[in-house]
Amino acid sequence: MRTSGTALITLPTDTQILVTREFDAPKHLVYKAFTTPALIKRWWSGGMGEVTSAEVDLRVGGSWRYVMNADGGFEVAFHGEYREVVEAERVVCTEVFEGMPEGDSQPTVCTYTFTETDRRTTLSLLIECGNQGLRDTVLESGMETGMEAGFKLLEQIAIELD
Repeated sequence: MRTSGTALITLPTDTQILVTREFDAPKHLVYKAFTTPALIKRWWSGGMGEVTSAEVDLRVGGSWRYVMNADGGFEVAFHGEYREVVEAERVVCTEVFEGMPEGDSQPTVCTYTFTETDRRTTLSLLIECGNQGLRDTVLESGMETGMEAGFKLLEQIAIELD
């Protein structure tokens, strides 16, 4: 199995998280695996449960929602709305974790940028949080471990599509 390793996480500002990861596949295939519901179901859980729903209305103003039954026996769900979609280049969307207490659920804005060099894709994900407390909560949630496991599967799927 070819793989590019792990994501690099940096904190550009008090309210931002920047995730950068290279994939050993062309960007049109990484984008396809990233945005196709049947493929999302294969990678989004990072092997930590079963994705039971991956709804994608990939257009400006469209919505998305992913749900998984985690291995610990609980449900995890996120949803959001697409603000910008440029095929195989850029996706900007909101993201809300549905497990937060009522009224506590603040959306983050996620900007995914796909760039390619020599058939390898760099995905840059800028997560913009409403405040530093939310940014720190996201960082402390274990998101890095889950994201990396998901990205590893995403990369394997993109390679299979080639």
